[in-house]
Amino acid sequence: MRHKFGYRKLNRTSEHRKALIKNMLNSLIKYEQITTTLPKAKVLKPQADKIITLGKKDTLQNTRALVSKLQDESSASKVRKTLSKRYVNRKGGYTRIIKAGFRYGDNAPMAVIEFVDRDIEAKKVDKKKIKKNSPVEKRIDTPKEATA
Repeated sequence: MRHKFGYRKLNRTSEHRKALIKNMLNSLIKYEQITTTLPKAKVLKPQADKIITLGKKDTLQNTRALVSKLQDESSASKVRKTLSKRYVNRKGGYTRIIKAGFRYGDNAPMAVIEFVDRDIEAKKVDKKKIKKNSPVEKRIDTPKEATA
């Protein structure tokens, strides 16, 4: 029985666990959908909901608390400007967990955690667009015999 065990330890030290949650929160805010193991997703869900609730009331104290928890100015500003406006009429439950089968290597249960009513284009934030006639494209198209 798990009576009086307040949280999941995830087989990590407290500092490693705090850093893991902070990094996963920043990734979730940036991409609005991430894939992780099911226990990590279950730990992340209440933290993400608290961050959104904190960002909904736009005061200096809440802004400083957001920056303190996330350690990232861009994530904090996205919470304040975009996500809090999106969920202004919702009283809670800003994230959902979708089970995604088992990982191939170690059979760990996987899950997708995402924001409800998420922006699908946010997943492509870091994708670089390849321009036509760029040096990278020229090197790929030219055969090796022609360059020798």
